[in-house]
Amino acid sequence: MKCPSCRSNKTKVIDSRSIEGGSAIRRRRLCEKCGTRFTTFERRGIYQVAVIKKDGRKVPYSREKLALGFYKACSKRDVPSEVIEKSVNEIEEEITSCPELEIKASAIGDMVMKKLRQIDEVAYMRFASVYKRFDDLSEFEKELGQLMNSSEENEKEDKEMERSD
Repeated sequence: MKCPSCRSNKTKVIDSRSIEGGSAIRRRRLCEKCGTRFTTFERRGIYQVAVIKKDGRKVPYSREKLALGFYKACSKRDVPSEVIEKSVNEIEEEITSCPELEIKASAIGDMVMKKLRQIDEVAYMRFASVYKRFDDLSEFEKELGQLMNSSEENEKEDKEMERSD
């Protein structure tokens, strides 16, 4: 690993820690030439998974693209980056745990929709409006109505559970 300051190859690991539920490793390193300390991250490679787009094209899976979708949907919302990263990790784990080496883009989109619905309803609607490509306001209203109905049902269930306790 090259030092970011002096570009020397003479670095050593001074600390290693498992992060993100064991799916990555954080390493603190020290440059033996200039004394600079820096951090590196190590993740398992998943280049073998191909994403099948709507038009039939196959593109390599990209964690960065998945995370970018979450961050765009959650921008200017009170969603901590730790929650977003945890969701990305969970979806990535689901993708890589499948025995197939190909996954439809729509399946990944559905996973993102499910997570966003749990995290933040506004972020969910932002993502849904792009992902589902609403043609007009009535489609947006329909999706919003479904979201509001499910939220009301969840509130009723929560109140019933509180009463039974």
